[in-house]
Amino acid sequence: MTVIFERRFERTLSRLVADGKPGQNFEAWTFDDRESRQQAERALAEKGISARIRSAYKPLVNAFIEDIDLHDVDTIEIRYPVHPNAPENRFRLEAYPLAAMVGNREITFIARADSDFHYDVLLKGNAGEERQLKVLAPNRVHIDAAGETSVSPTGWLLRDGNATGDRLATDYEQLFEETIAAVTHFDWGTSEPYFEELNIRVALPALDEALPVGDEVMSLREALHEDFYFSLLEFFQKKSSRPLGDRGLKPGQIVPQILQSSGQISVKVETQLLSTRYWDGPEQQIETATEPLAVQQIEAELDKLGGEPFEAATRSGRTVRARYVKGSNAAVMISGGQHANETTGGAGALRAARRLAKVEGAHFTISPLENPDGYALHQRLRQDSPRHMYHAARYTALGDDLEYRTEETAGPYLFEKKIRFEAERLSGARLHVNLHGYPAHEWTRPLSGYVPRNFAMWTLPKGFFLIARYHSGWAAQAEQLLDKVTRHLGAIPGLLDYNDRQITLYEIHAGETGFRIINGFPCLANIDDRHTVPMTLITEYPDETIYGDAFIAGHIAQMETVLSAYRAWQEIMASS
Repeated sequence: MTVIFERRFERTLSRLVADGKPGQNFEAWTFDDRESRQQAERALAEKGISARIRSAYKPLVNAFIEDIDLHDVDTIEIRYPVHPNAPENRFRLEAYPLAAMVGNREITFIARADSDFHYDVLLKGNAGEERQLKVLAPNRVHIDAAGETSVSPTGWLLRDGNATGDRLATDYEQLFEETIAAVTHFDWGTSEPYFEELNIRVALPALDEALPVGDEVMSLREALHEDFYFSLLEFFQKKSSRPLGDRGLKPGQIVPQILQSSGQISVKVETQLLSTRYWDGPEQQIETATEPLAVQQIEAELDKLGGEPFEAATRSGRTVRARYVKGSNAAVMISGGQHANETTGGAGALRAARRLAKVEGAHFTISPLENPDGYALHQRLRQDSPRHMYHAARYTALGDDLEYRTEETAGPYLFEKKIRFEAERLSGARLHVNLHGYPAHEWTRPLSGYVPRNFAMWTLPKGFFLIARYHSGWAAQAEQLLDKVTRHLGAIPGLLDYNDRQITLYEIHAGETGFRIINGFPCLANIDDRHTVPMTLITEYPDETIYGDAFIAGHIAQMETVLSAYRAWQEIMASS
């Protein structure tokens, strides 16, 4: 265990209160929750200072929550800046989910020709009256941890008599920048993996604020977790001379733990040994499970299926368990948990396998938890804030995406990937149904350009999404599969309405979708010869952070996808 960096930080709000002088009124933008900002305003008022402290994170959304009165407003027009160093829709995305927060009022987003960091808001009343507002959105252009130019939200200070204001280097930004600098300047040697676990433990006094839209929540702690995790991945990608976004990188397990504190801001970065513990939850009825299944229960459900067991080891020494049920049908591989923070796939896979095992001629493999090291990390992190998406648990203990390992390039690190090769060898399957998920609420990286680099398409929920990846010559089968599966899924009560609501909100805030709609479901289909089986059907259910009835709806959709794909595949193979 090696301590790399440790420091406490003065809270920006405390400094603003301490430095305030009577009569020196000001406006400030900081990375703090609403309660903390309002408490600081009251403390300043007691000193004779009129101060307004706003949120530097999602300033337009917060302005509508805290300042803008929509009484008698019928129509809202928002003009947003377009910056040459940011995606065209960056500031439109940052306004999410405003369109769903203003009731049945008409709202329009219009791109401005300039890059000034503010929104122009026009409110039109039912009697023809109009109000024009300017909402500042402080940003800075900078070189980020990956060496890329980013346009990122920042703190700001606007004193009486100063028309433009100045950047305020906040505690949130300082903590991030100094921590990243300490990690990037450390001597990591030259060989992957560089560590077992790199733990970044942060204490931050920032309460989450749930929004009245679906699973949406504004969380500075969750955003910091995401920014630390992906910024450090990008640093190690560059260190290893890989392109940004390379999923074969094996740095080790990067674990940001952003914990709620009562007022203190601190960070400690250290290397640790890999954990081998599971944080198991309660046993549940699998058909009505309201949260991710305990590993013990997953293994017990596999045992009930019968068939031939097979397994693979992980870096930490955990075991990936799977079953092969041999039959006369066209074989199908079923998997879940490749990305372990995507939680409905495992339950959906097991529920489907229960039913398939009773079908005459059933022929399939099932590995419902392909990444147990990531799953254990997800269970561990959920103890602190269950509604955070925790992408640190997405990859394996090696820090890579197991799908991108090959027998030719993995060397001694094939580990979990062996489960797929064995499933294919045993069954001869030509279809792999690979169950995934994605964030159920907005995903941001506020200190590195806001929109998650290489994942921009997944920054907002957009319903239950299907992806077909296939070898050359299999396009017709892919189209048949998507058509048959989406027709079946469309009969699930409420699912099409759920899709429509999310897609409509996505289109308002993101603009162009970039995907097709097949029978009411967003889909992608493309040639990908990287997979060893010729046809892969990938599900993407917005399941990161959902519980209760929403979780049940998620694993029902996953289960029905497996069952409908299995039936469709029998028809497609019979007619080929």
